[in-house]
Amino acid sequence: MTTPFYVSPEQRMNDMADYARKGIARGKSLVGLVFADGILLCAENPSRTLHKVSEIYDRIGFAGVGKYNEFDQLRIAGIRHADLKGYNFSREDVDARGLANQYAQILGQVFTHEMKPLEVEILVAELAGGDEADDQLFHVLYDGSVSDHRDYVVLGGDAEAIRDRLDERFQPELSLAAAVAAAVGALAEPERELGAADLEVAVLDRGNGRRAFRRIEGDELAALLP
Repeated sequence: MTTPFYVSPEQRMNDMADYARKGIARGKSLVGLVFADGILLCAENPSRTLHKVSEIYDRIGFAGVGKYNEFDQLRIAGIRHADLKGYNFSREDVDARGLANQYAQILGQVFTHEMKPLEVEILVAELAGGDEADDQLFHVLYDGSVSDHRDYVVLGGDAEAIRDRLDERFQPELSLAAAVAAAVGALAEPERELGAADLEVAVLDRGNGRRAFRRIEGDELAALLP
């Protein structure tokens, strides 16, 4: 009788985490940033049809990095969860914290019990109040870990280097143009520039009413770029 191959739980978890991190690092990065009038979601994404940034519910946005088909499944699951909860209870009961917890459960379950982890990181952002002090950014990792951020968050790619560049540029109460400049400057490497065709940009705009999500494209985006 053949002895089954044994791998310790710790080694299996380490191997799964390394696999997910390498897959995510091969993709393009994304920045979520709080500014004076809302939340900016800025991703390096040359595709015009495959979106990394989208709306989940009234004042809640979603962004993902890693394998597109995997984070898009999570986006769809989040929309269904939000719609069902809003219909059964009230629209005010749908919030970013609850969605982030749902995503954390899904990702943690896959990471613990499946052969392959999901190669994704996701961001759930919400305009939760009347000013930027109340805005919420929840970063959910491939293993189900959740962290909340006050000012900005970086997902995917060379996140540490981008975070360092963004830390030098970020200030409270930035205008939209200054926020876009800070995000794009952080995403661009020192020897490389990013143009409007390389970016996907959207905002959760405090002045946009209940449906706060708005894409920034074309001439409007080009005018905002430094």
